[in-house]
Amino acid sequence: MAKVAFIGLGVMGYPMAGHLKVRGGHELKVYNRTFAKAEKWAAEFGGRAVRTPAEAADGADFVFACVGNDDDLRSVTTGKDGAFETLKADAIFIDNTTASAEVARELYEAAKARGAHFVDAPVSGGQAGAENGVLTVMCGGDEAAFERARPVIDAFARMVGLMGPAGSGQITKMINQICIAGLVQGLAEGIHFGKKAGLDIEKVVDVISKGAAGSWQMENRHKTMNAGKYDFGFAVDWMRKDLDIVLTEARRNGAKLPVTALVDQFYGDVQEMGGNRWDTSSLLARLEK
Repeated sequence: MAKVAFIGLGVMGYPMAGHLKVRGGHELKVYNRTFAKAEKWAAEFGGRAVRTPAEAADGADFVFACVGNDDDLRSVTTGKDGAFETLKADAIFIDNTTASAEVARELYEAAKARGAHFVDAPVSGGQAGAENGVLTVMCGGDEAAFERARPVIDAFARMVGLMGPAGSGQITKMINQICIAGLVQGLAEGIHFGKKAGLDIEKVVDVISKGAAGSWQMENRHKTMNAGKYDFGFAVDWMRKDLDIVLTEARRNGAKLPVTALVDQFYGDVQEMGGNRWDTSSLLARLEK
């Protein structure tokens, strides 16, 4: 059992922190911008709700964060009453936010200056993966810190890997989002095409999913897409935030991402349709409008 803090109890962080308490058996303090949510979590799981990130990190061996974006992350770490004010020497800060590689490297150096460690560890698997404790976790940082953190991260993960130095976890998550964007657009076009041709989409998917076209997206989203239901998982607003990070990094490193840039524009169209909170499979709705 370790002393653990968790900062950010959103749709991902809330169940992830729960797994750290229940599966991991760790002693937990939790912080959320809305204190009532931290109190609710503490009542449900038996941990302790605190009012600042600094209070959460005080005395903790491992500090997790899962917040919105780079600015939110800086606020809860190096900002006023941030976790880095009290982060003890040799403690490990594990960031599960999908953020930029730049902020990961920045916070790695800030933690190092305190004699502590920073691991960028964005996750994939969506809300269902968080609730079921089967997330994929892509890490960047020093190997020694990663090896210490890995058994703790395992409480909410089915796959945990070290991708390289600081920022490498975030770069890997960007690749993940690049691949998903293209897959979902292809699936949306395939379903749209099949419906226009008058085919039974269930029969079509039953056949092609067993071949080279098969994917997680096809297996888990084709039924809801075919039914025009888009309330299952990762929201369009979140995907656009992630793709903005991807395209910014691509401009920096010179990568050419024409399909990703195009799909990002398509998600902008979905937002204009009022689909900000629809899940990412709603690219089909754009084709059917």
